Amino acid sequence: MKIHIAGHQGMVGSALVRRLSGRPGVELLLRSRRELDLADARAVAAFHASERPAAVIVAAARVGGIHANNTFPAEFLFDNLAIASSCIDGARRAGVPRLLFLGSSCIYPKHAPQPMTEDSLLTSALEPTNEAYAIAKIAGLKLAQYYRKQYGVLFHSAMPTNLYGPGDNYHPTNSHVLPALIRRFHEAKMAGITEVAAWGTGSPRREFLHVDDLAEACVFLLGLENPPDWINVGTGVDVTIRELTETVADVVGYSGRIVWDASKPDGTPRKLMDVSRLSALGWTASIPLREGISRTYASFLSEQSAGVLRG
Repeated sequence: MKIHIAGHQGMVGSALVRRLSGRPGVELLLRSRRELDLADARAVAAFHASERPAAVIVAAARVGGIHANNTFPAEFLFDNLAIASSCIDGARRAGVPRLLFLGSSCIYPKHAPQPMTEDSLLTSALEPTNEAYAIAKIAGLKLAQYYRKQYGVLFHSAMPTNLYGPGDNYHPTNSHVLPALIRRFHEAKMAGITEVAAWGTGSPRREFLHVDDLAEACVFLLGLENPPDWINVGTGVDVTIRELTETVADVVGYSGRIVWDASKPDGTPRKLMDVSRLSALGWTASIPLREGISRTYASFLSEQSAGVLRG
């Protein structure tokens, strides 16, 4: 069984490679950005027609935190639309029978009832700070849904909550909250800095899923004969940003003062996924948050030592 992992060098793609490498009967099709431009519809269709994968997992995306989404909305919308449309349409044109498109919890409205069910999609306005990225992911989800309906292909989607883990992006300004905190506290500890500023008020609540748990969920979903058009993937448990920040500081070993900068945006007040549909199908996450942060910090140190740290 040939499986093309689009975006195999990113955090999610790398987790999928770790999970599927060596699996009996599975051959992974992996191409770098130089070898295959996932935004080039003709190139993607030609690649699929030549290699004939049995399944495609679209894990490629342009991603970033609040600052990056606010600063580059045009690029976040255009690049992610191009990747989604090229991969989904390219697979359909080449006769690929199955595709799993990976989205994000940000597809749901800013003030969606909590926890967010799959049915809350498109019921009200999105969070403005990541609207561009969300629109691109909604378009990809809907394209997969309608190709399945119109052409009979088994194209479906998974909407993971906030992800973290090995291979994350630790850019000082463009990364997501958890890797940004790991880097900030580590550098403060190493430099002997006694005070670290954290964005916002610390009151928003967020859910976090280790990327290795997501990889397990993807394998589970690919094994279903009739999966839902899209389904939430998360832990069903959230924490405040303040609690997260204090946990990361403790894991890293930073003992200085944390100062909250309320002039910076908080983003969506709460983002908790309703994962009851996935649980009913037989899958639940297994990596607790503190354990996952500890493993991620160990990966951060290893990647930094090896000179391969992203960001």
